[in-house]
Amino acid sequence: MDDRLEIITRNTEEIVTEDELRNLLTMKSEPVCYCGYETSGDVHLGHLVTMSKLKDMEKAGFKVKVLFADWHTWLNRKGDWKWIHEQTSIWEETFKAFGLRSAEYILGSSFERSLEYVDDVFTLSLDTTINRALRSMQVIARDIEHARVSQVLYPFLQIVDIKYLGVDVAIGGIEQRKIHMLGRELSSKINYKEFVCLHTPLISSLTGPGDKMSSSKPDSMISIRDGEDAIKEKINKAYCPVGVKEENPLLQIARLILFPKITGAFEIKRPEKYGGNVEFDSYDSFERAYLAKEVHPMDLKKSVVDYLVEIISEIRAI
Repeated sequence: MDDRLEIITRNTEEIVTEDELRNLLTMKSEPVCYCGYETSGDVHLGHLVTMSKLKDMEKAGFKVKVLFADWHTWLNRKGDWKWIHEQTSIWEETFKAFGLRSAEYILGSSFERSLEYVDDVFTLSLDTTINRALRSMQVIARDIEHARVSQVLYPFLQIVDIKYLGVDVAIGGIEQRKIHMLGRELSSKINYKEFVCLHTPLISSLTGPGDKMSSSKPDSMISIRDGEDAIKEKINKAYCPVGVKEENPLLQIARLILFPKITGAFEIKRPEKYGGNVEFDSYDSFERAYLAKEVHPMDLKKSVVDYLVEIISEIRAI
């Protein structure tokens, strides 16, 4: 079990709760985990964090379900139906190209129209104040101060999804925490268990502290549509202060995407006059070197560009 736990818990922000997770691994041979995605805009590096975690869950013996939440995307005012479904097809191909070929892909609207599902949504709405529902959406919704009624319903759909997909472990970025905690609190109201929550870190905006990568802010993120020139330009401009870890997107990309993905050592290429090439077998050893100012940001950026171009090219080639 310890090996499975190490795979599941690495690169996570929090698990609610680890004791429940241990018990689940003891009681169930193939637990079910899921992560839901609004198919709004391009897949970007921020999404690769949860995608990497889903691959970890497969290695740990979980049945992985990926929900493409088309109704949620529409209710959260991210696009019209035609565009949303065009995006969904692209997203599924992208996930498979990343290595998630054994996952089960589910479209939200394929089961969210049933009478039983709608009854459960209404049941949850009876036990939740408008303020509580809106608070759970604060990090997810745009312009929350002028939220529509559809966005108040959004958390209830997400909670009911967990029941109808038979989820044991709900996975999401840490921005999903408030909805997941609301779900744990209310799940008994719809005759479902208190599920485990696994939250991953967010990647900070490339433009600097105080924000995260977002599809709505092209300069903040790297998309799988970006070519080599665009990747190089964005990374070279990215916030990456010497010897600083906090809100450093380049270190986050290395820890959450590159180290889990690459085979072999992580290599920093640099001229002999600056110490020559250096390899790191673990993220921790690399981070120590960076914080000790033994690795310069420009050398790190060059290596990150090389690795990202390779990873994204592989995804786009499928």
